[in-house]
Amino acid sequence: MSKIRVAVIGCGSISKHRHIPEYAANPHVELVAFCDLVKERADHYAELHGGKAFTDYEEMLRTVKPDAVSVNLPNVLHAPVSIDVANAGAHVLVEKPMATTYEEGLAMIEAAKKNGVFLMVGHNQRLMPPHVKAKEILETGKLGKVLTFRTSFGHPGPENWSIDGRGSWFFRKEEAIMGAMGDLGVHKSDLIRWLLEDEVTEVAAFVDTLHKDGTECDDNSTCLLRMKSGAIGTLVASWTYYKGQDNSTVLWCENGAMHIGTHPEDQVIVELRDGTVEKYRVGAMATNEKQTTSGVIDAFVQCIVTNTPPTISGEEGLRSLNVILAAFESQATKQNVLVK
Repeated sequence: MSKIRVAVIGCGSISKHRHIPEYAANPHVELVAFCDLVKERADHYAELHGGKAFTDYEEMLRTVKPDAVSVNLPNVLHAPVSIDVANAGAHVLVEKPMATTYEEGLAMIEAAKKNGVFLMVGHNQRLMPPHVKAKEILETGKLGKVLTFRTSFGHPGPENWSIDGRGSWFFRKEEAIMGAMGDLGVHKSDLIRWLLEDEVTEVAAFVDTLHKDGTECDDNSTCLLRMKSGAIGTLVASWTYYKGQDNSTVLWCENGAMHIGTHPEDQVIVELRDGTVEKYRVGAMATNEKQTTSGVIDAFVQCIVTNTPPTISGEEGLRSLNVILAAFESQATKQNVLVK
C-alpha cells in the first residue's frame, strides 16, 4: 500500500512534541507539507522531514493535495480550516476543542460526511494507559454503578508550553475564545463521558480569570455535572496550578472507589468495600514536561489504513464541547444549564 501523504497546518508546540514526531515514526506516513504563518517554523520541519513549507494553507491544499491533514491552530480557526481541508478531499485530525460553537461543530461533521473523509478530534485522554486500564476495570462490573466522581486537569498555564510563551494566542480572547476550559476542561468532559459511557445532561459552573493578568481568557473553572445515569460529580480546569499539577480522576462507586492518576507509581488504585486494594502500574500519563506518545496519531493513521471511522469522531468531539459551552452559559446566566 502506498504511504498516506500527510500535511500539518500549524507548527507550534503540539505539532513539535506530538503530531510531527509521531507521524514521522509511523511507517504508513509520508510527511509532505508543513504550514505556518512563521515561515521559519515550516521551513525547519520541511528540512527535517522532507516535504514542502508553506505560509498559506489554501495554497498548500491546492498544490500538494495531501491525503490527510492535522489542524493545529488557534481555537477560532479549527472549524473554518477543517472544513476547507475536508472540502479539499483530505481526512482531518483537528486539535481540541474541535470548534468554538455548536454550529461550527455541526458544519465540520457535515463537511466531512459530504466529502467522504474522516474527521477525528485529538482527545488523547482516552488513549492514555491509566485511563484505558480504568475503563477495563469499570467494564468488569466489580465496582458496580458509579455514583459520584471528580475529574481535574490543572497546570501552570500555556506560557510554559506554547512556542510563543506569554505572547501566545492562548491568551488572546479573539483567537482562543476560551481559555483553560478549551485547553483542559474539554479533555476532562470527554474523558468522563467515555469512562462512564454516559452523557452529561446538566451543568452548573463558575468560570473566571483569577490570576493571569492581561487576558480575558478563563484561567480557572469548577463545574458540577449531572450525568444521564444520575451520577453527579465535579470537573475542574486550571491554568494556575503553579505547584502540584493535576490530571486525576476519582470515581466513587457502589462497591468501592477507583483513583486514577493520584499516585506517581500506582497509576490506578481500586479500593473495594471488602477491604481489598488493587494497584496497577500501567505507565504514566503524558505531561507538558514529560512527553509520551499520545496514541492519537497512530489511531488516526490506522483509521485511514483500514478505512474504519474513528471512535474519537466529530460527533464525540461535539458532545464533549457541548459540556464546556454549557459551563460558559451557566457562568453567564448564573443558572444550571441543560446540555444540548
